[in-house]
Amino acid sequence: MSKLLHIDSSILGGNSVSRQLTAQIVASWRAANPATEVSYLDLAVDTPSHLSAESLGFRAPASAELSDVQKRENAVSEALVSQLLAADVIVVGAPMYNFTIPTQLKAWIDRVAQAGRTFKYTETGPVGLATGKTVIVASTRGGAYSTSDAGNAMEHQESFLKTVFGFMGMTDVRIVRAEGLAMGDTAKAAAVTAAALEIKAQVQTAANQEQAALAA
Repeated sequence: MSKLLHIDSSILGGNSVSRQLTAQIVASWRAANPATEVSYLDLAVDTPSHLSAESLGFRAPASAELSDVQKRENAVSEALVSQLLAADVIVVGAPMYNFTIPTQLKAWIDRVAQAGRTFKYTETGPVGLATGKTVIVASTRGGAYSTSDAGNAMEHQESFLKTVFGFMGMTDVRIVRAEGLAMGDTAKAAAVTAAALEIKAQVQTAANQEQAALAA
């Protein structure tokens, strides 16, 4: 049985297109893979605190004496990174806020990007440890950024997620994009329709199929 971690981060609730798309992705993935076990994380509702002196306990030496607050924050970080490591597929709703991802999603990333758990440093550079996973990102944007060099230069959402997931060893990152959502009803409808078609294409490919082929 494979495990899928479904993550939403939009603050728009029922009006969120990224939430609509992640729900469609998960439903389509389960239809193609009925034995998939799904866990859900709503970062807009249950947001880990941003990194602070208290929440950096997981980076302290094993011999360090931690405060009660640090221990509680450590437990949050441990639960989140264990949940990530247990998943075979991660579906992430990532709307663009001010050219990048929501701070709620960044707070989660800061908790799971842990040296010794999801990556390590070696003499030749960093090595990702969270390998063998597929990430499907539901990317939503009010404007159109993928169609011009200027737009791509302003975009720090998909590019950031590909970088950070890749850094942790998750190189099978697939993008389902709906952009131009604030550019009128016609543009929004076209973007959502295109994203729905992209979902069908992405779930037809098995998790890490390309990596498995290379390993063979």
